[in-house]
Amino acid sequence: MAAGEGRRAGTDIPKQFVKLLGIPMLWWSVMAYYKADPDTCIKVVLHPGFFDDWDIMLQELPSQITALGMPAELATIKVDVRAGGRSRSESVMNGMMSVPDDDDTLVSIHDAARPMITPAMIAENWELAARRGNATAQMAAVDSLRILREDDNGISMPVDRSCFRIVQTPQTFTASGLHKAFRVTAGEEFTDEASRFQQLDPTNIRIVESPGSSSNIKVTHPTDFAVAETLLRLQLEKGER
Repeated sequence: MAAGEGRRAGTDIPKQFVKLLGIPMLWWSVMAYYKADPDTCIKVVLHPGFFDDWDIMLQELPSQITALGMPAELATIKVDVRAGGRSRSESVMNGMMSVPDDDDTLVSIHDAARPMITPAMIAENWELAARRGNATAQMAAVDSLRILREDDNGISMPVDRSCFRIVQTPQTFTASGLHKAFRVTAGEEFTDEASRFQQLDPTNIRIVESPGSSSNIKVTHPTDFAVAETLLRLQLEKGER
C-alpha cells in the first residue's frame, strides 16, 4: 500500500519515494517480499498522481541497487502497479481486483511506510495465515497507557497495558475471506484489514497474532527517516535483508 500522500512527513516528494540508504522507501518492502518468496505476485497500489515518480524510480534503481552492493536482480523485480482510490479501503480493493476469490490464495497487505519489514517476518506471517486463516503482526505495549474519558472533561485513567497490542503490517488472510469481508462491510471504513476481516463474525473470529518488531516502525514524521536508515543499516549488517 503506497497510495497515501504522506503529508505529515514534510518532504518535497511523496514519502514512499524518499531514499533510504540510496533506495526509495517503498522498494525496500518490495525486495523483502521478493526475498521471502521470489514467485509471489507483488502488487504496489499507488496514488494516481505518483505514476511519474514510479517511472523515474525504475530508471534509477539499477545504479542505486548496485551502489549498495546488492544483487542487480533486485532492481528488476516484477511488480503489478495499481491505482489507489479515495480511501485506504478503495485502494486495497483496487489492489485485490485481480486476486482470485478462493481459499488457496493468501493475500498479504503491507504499508510502504514500514520499510524495515524483513523476509523472515513475512514468511512467518504467511505460514501462520496458511494454517489458521489469518495473521497480523502485533507487539505487546511496553509504555504505560491511559484512556481519555471524554464524558468527564477529558480526564485520563490508567489501563492495564497487558490487555493491549500494537498492531502493525503485514496482515495476511485467505483471499476468499478478505473478499467476503469487503463485500459484507461495503461502505465502512477501517484503519486496517484485520478490523474489517473480524467483522465477518466478531464473536468467533480470532485475529491470529504474528510476531511484530520494534524495528518495524511506520515512517510518518520527518525525524523517522533518520531512524529508518539506521535500522536498515543494522539489518544489512546482520544479514536480515
